[in-house]
Amino acid sequence: MQSYLLDTHAWIWMQQADAKLSKDSVARIESAQAERCLYGSVISVFEIALLEARGRIHLNSNIHSWLEDSFADEGIQLLPLTPEIAIASTRLPGTIHGDPADRILLATARIHNLTLLTRDKHLLAYGRKEHVRTQRI
Repeated sequence: MQSYLLDTHAWIWMQQADAKLSKDSVARIESAQAERCLYGSVISVFEIALLEARGRIHLNSNIHSWLEDSFADEGIQLLPLTPEIAIASTRLPGTIHGDPADRILLATARIHNLTLLTRDKHLLAYGRKEHVRTQRI
């Protein structure tokens, strides 16, 4: 079974059962959850909390409950931001924009040998250069 790292927007869409996710994407995510092969990064927790605090997204419950639901039954396993990931995010091969959260997600996927599930065109383009595995959701 392939293991996946959710980009922040993918995590939000999954938890909110957003129609932006195709049936194939939902099936892939649910299969990974069942096999305990689905991961989120702590940087995404930061991004989700920040977006919610600024009113840019509306969650279907308060942020604490929303996150608890994410981790219920080990549906998503949380990966920490380690010194190794922080350093690797500053030394990614090739060229990628400077967004720290995206760089941390890419470094996390590379270090943990995960496929990043995203719809971000910049991250998908970076994946096509074979620096990291990405899949469009």
